Amino acid sequence: MDEKLLSLSKIVGQALLKREYSISCAESCTGGLLSQTLTAISGSSDYFIGGVVAYSNRIKEEVLGVQRSTLERYGAVSQQTAQEMADGVRLRLETTIGLSTTGIAGPTGGTAEKPVGLVCLGISLPEKTWTYACQFTGDRLQVMHSSVVEILERLLKLL
Repeated sequence: MDEKLLSLSKIVGQALLKREYSISCAESCTGGLLSQTLTAISGSSDYFIGGVVAYSNRIKEEVLGVQRSTLERYGAVSQQTAQEMADGVRLRLETTIGLSTTGIAGPTGGTAEKPVGLVCLGISLPEKTWTYACQFTGDRLQVMHSSVVEILERLLKLL
């Protein structure tokens, strides 16, 4: 794991510990990299509760509680789905914060409407859920890496 991810993980962990917050993740396009990043720091079990890698829509629905109507109307890669994933993991794992990532890491799967590199992020706290649509460049691993950096940096701004 690179220094950027480790540094962000450490800073996020300190902020969570200071506030006595817990965190959970619902990941699609990052395939577990977000959870791996958060748990790369010794002591992360004090705030990291768990994560779900929900690649299929069935898992998004059955495990995270994403509404089928949301997936049909907006698609798996949408801010609406990211919101329901973040809310769902926060509520189901009973954490203070729920994070979500859903997108098209590539190199295949993109369309004119939803190109490769489009990633939707969700940050759910009890009082509000924020969503973001981001367009990243690079290969599959670079898109995954950029997604994790982006969500952790946005989380820090909210904390």
